[in-house]
Amino acid sequence: MAHRLLPGRRSLLKGSLAVSAGLALPAFTRSGRPSAEWGVQAGDVTRDSALVWVRSDRPARMIVETSATESFRTVRRVRGPLIGPGTDFTGTARLRGLPPGEQVHYRVLLADPDDPRRTSAPVAGTFRTVPDRRRDGVRFVWSGDLAGQGWGINPAFGGYRIFDAMARLDPDFFLFSGDTVYADGPVAATAELPDGSLWRNVTTEEKSKVAETLAEFRGNFRYNLLDENLRRFNARVPSIVQWDDHEVRNNWYPGQRIADTDTRYTEKSVDVLAARARRAFGEYFPVPTLRPGAREGRVHRVLRQGPLLDVFVLDMRTYRNANSPGDQTVDPQGILGREQLDWLKRELARSRAVWKVIAADMPVGLVVPDTTEGRPHVEAVAQGDPGAPLGRELQIAELLRFVKHRRITGTVWLTADVHHTSAQHYRPERAAFGDFEPFWEFVSGPLNAGAFPATALDGTFGPERVFVKAPDTANVSPAGGYQFFGEVDIDGDSGELTVRLREMDDTVLFRKTLQPGLVGQ
Repeated sequence: MAHRLLPGRRSLLKGSLAVSAGLALPAFTRSGRPSAEWGVQAGDVTRDSALVWVRSDRPARMIVETSATESFRTVRRVRGPLIGPGTDFTGTARLRGLPPGEQVHYRVLLADPDDPRRTSAPVAGTFRTVPDRRRDGVRFVWSGDLAGQGWGINPAFGGYRIFDAMARLDPDFFLFSGDTVYADGPVAATAELPDGSLWRNVTTEEKSKVAETLAEFRGNFRYNLLDENLRRFNARVPSIVQWDDHEVRNNWYPGQRIADTDTRYTEKSVDVLAARARRAFGEYFPVPTLRPGAREGRVHRVLRQGPLLDVFVLDMRTYRNANSPGDQTVDPQGILGREQLDWLKRELARSRAVWKVIAADMPVGLVVPDTTEGRPHVEAVAQGDPGAPLGRELQIAELLRFVKHRRITGTVWLTADVHHTSAQHYRPERAAFGDFEPFWEFVSGPLNAGAFPATALDGTFGPERVFVKAPDTANVSPAGGYQFFGEVDIDGDSGELTVRLREMDDTVLFRKTLQPGLVGQ
């Protein structure tokens, strides 16, 4: 494989990243100076830029130093934002003018605004910029659904161990496919396992109830950063992040009102909750379109990862219509909204990358029901009727038809959400709607959350489940297994794209290699 590990990275991981983890301990906090106990993370890395994130324990000026070497003998200093309570003491700095296809070492310092000489201990990280050269190849991992169903940080289990498994593959980036927190999922001190033993969680005040206030949503994101595995991972693997429902509330849609019978919530407007959640999401992840003052204010975007790959990040939550039985014969809004669908078609048509990964936070052909309001509604796209497209399927049919007729090559769908792993192949010969070219959809997750049985397939687009691994019972704990992530490896020489569905112990459960330059396969 033509994917290289640049010199010095391994020793950085053993040295400076250990310092980063150690800073989370009170013993490393120096009195009177700012402290960065929550680690660092990088996001949306391009060929010459990246975003770097940090959180301070008090007002501070964010300073980022970058270097081509881990010794930081020669540094470039970037003056970041002044961090304060308006962003919950989080800050993001944009690094520009970086060399393409190179390892970048960085460290973040927090300076006292009144005395810049008083700075925090440095917190170090690293990432690779996107290469200009095809032969360098691309490798990334994806998954979603972190710490749901009450399964939180359990030190006896080793915390969020799956992040160490993903880091061992040395990916160029991590595609975080939604449900990055469970704001509607309180974490209790203990949960009983099938054998009668107890799962013991780290707990916080904000995770003791469903999130309603901005402070509670912020606390949900801080909770995950208590885990040492995740902080280590963030310091060495940059992210591309999207959201789904649990950042706000299970199965939410715009305009929804929470029933009076749901006494967990005093705030009944989901739009109010979603606005608070979106703000916290933008504060705790380095997403350029959600930074304070960003004009776009959106989650959907395209990340160009060199000649081999473009990643189209979808938002299947913000612009959807209300959940319903999904039997409409006309549905222009659908699950993406008209503006986002038109954006996606334009960006796909102008892409010159060999592979176009469509990062969807929900699956296409898997039936995901919504019974939260006491009615058999549809939560995702498929509604269980194997006939001609109806409801939100109409919008997906329009997109698939567009890809075929514009002869757009190399589309692959990646998703999470359903808490099991599977591979579906869609063919028009099996479908009620046949005006599209064959494509693959790969599902992974969860990450330290409950695992669930496989969902039913809808025949509208002719899916065949080629592989699946899922439990037979609902909400199997992380201790019971069924924790999954996926790996995508694009070879720089041949251009072949190989997908591997993996378990937390690094076992490869399924492998599929796709050939470049084809409209469908």
